Amino acid sequence: MRLPDHVKIVEVGPRDGLQNESGIVPVAVRVELIERLSAAGLTVIEAGSFVSPKWVPQMANTGEVLAKLQRRPGVSYPVLVPNMRGFEAARAAGAKEIAVFTAASETFTRKNINSSIAESLERYAPVIAAAQSVDIPVRGYISCALTCPYEGDIAPDAVAQVAEQLFRLGCREISAGDTTGAGTPLRVQAMLDAVLKRVPVEQIGVHFHDTYGQALANVLAALQMGIAVIDSSVAGLGGCPYAPGAAGNLATEDLVYMLDGLHIESGVDLEKLLAAGQFIAAQLHKPPASKASIALSNRKPRPAPLHGT
Repeated sequence: MRLPDHVKIVEVGPRDGLQNESGIVPVAVRVELIERLSAAGLTVIEAGSFVSPKWVPQMANTGEVLAKLQRRPGVSYPVLVPNMRGFEAARAAGAKEIAVFTAASETFTRKNINSSIAESLERYAPVIAAAQSVDIPVRGYISCALTCPYEGDIAPDAVAQVAEQLFRLGCREISAGDTTGAGTPLRVQAMLDAVLKRVPVEQIGVHFHDTYGQALANVLAALQMGIAVIDSSVAGLGGCPYAPGAAGNLATEDLVYMLDGLHIESGVDLEKLLAAGQFIAAQLHKPPASKASIALSNRKPRPAPLHGT
């Protein structure tokens, strides 16, 4: 299949990235990060989540983040909600787009949100319906779309079934996530082959972690299947809680560098993106996890060639 001409990047750093960091990032820093990302050309930026601060203290005060943002025309700032209470809080804070989350693994779903897959979908049905009634788009996340830290490999059809149910409930977009980062390109394509038999390709995105260094290869495999929505995290923010010390989310800088090399339009200015990544990395007192950021930040003028060579 011909590669897409354009890819929509869903920037998850300010939510999925920061919620996996050990420290609490001040609201002002979160706001500045989001505004730097929008200035770089990203048009979908997760602004936070309305889960209980007891469970995810890093995402406390998301309502304050939304209130202080200087919103750019054409940019959406979705937030994650776990239930109807979270949706009502998000709506009251002015959220214009939300996301819900489940998994393709029963064990993971029970450990993560204390419910079965079916129960999680039942919980989200009224949330999605309420969002639709006020024209708020809903994105659905499917964790463990390739492997599960408890169950091992996940059957492609299990992912397809959950994707179809989210689609039928009304999710406008569904992101299939490689939560452990253990997936490989052929397994990505087998999963997508099953999913795309049930859900239109335009409504499917992918979300890869880079634990085994496979994220960009997996993105290319997805692009070859016609997928044109890719999640990533500036500076590679976020770890993989199932593989301590391993890399987490695919870095947006690395993704944009590859897309530029493939002549696929993303609308993102790589230099401004690099600056945004360096900004948040400095706030967290650590270097960016992005390989492109490290390489491009260390650029030096090439020495003049020797005479006659």
